[in-house]
Amino acid sequence: MTLQIRKLIVQVDETRTVMGKSIDPPTRRAVAMAVIDNPCAGKYVDNLDVLIAIGEQLGKLLGDKCVQALGISPGQAESYGKAAIVGEAGELEHAAAILHPKLGTPLRKAVEKGAALVPSAKKMGGLGSAIDVPLGHKDAAFVRSHFDAVEARVADAPRANEIMVAVAVTDSGRPLARIGGLQKGEIKGEDGLR
Repeated sequence: MTLQIRKLIVQVDETRTVMGKSIDPPTRRAVAMAVIDNPCAGKYVDNLDVLIAIGEQLGKLLGDKCVQALGISPGQAESYGKAAIVGEAGELEHAAAILHPKLGTPLRKAVEKGAALVPSAKKMGGLGSAIDVPLGHKDAAFVRSHFDAVEARVADAPRANEIMVAVAVTDSGRPLARIGGLQKGEIKGEDGLR
């Protein structure tokens, strides 16, 4: 079965000021969302390989779209995250099949390296449901300045037989981050943690 996308949406969130302080350069977060047909909707399916394969395709497509939207090279990406909302004729395991087994590898290629786990969220919902896509530094999970989230929502999705899949990529951490911890200049990027 081939990937069937009803909608593809890409948006960029750019923060220029916080509490009257200028952010220069602005912090930017891109979210790419695909509204796809759920081939497993409406029935119990024991083998979810079709959804796993779809996840792999979406990791590359959505990761590339985010990097392009930010206008950066893959190596300039700093954080990433993934999320999915399953329509009511599906089940939560359908989102897990898309997000976990194979979406990460092509996403890591899209952002160059990506030693850290890709933070994720999933839920069931109807039209216009929102989900917060969790964000973390792509190479070191302990970089507190990059703990963040960005909301993903499609007004007319997911329909009962659909899944909305979102990938987020940033070119920086939170604006004016100041809670200490490992700094991005101190990253070793060997174990995905530090």
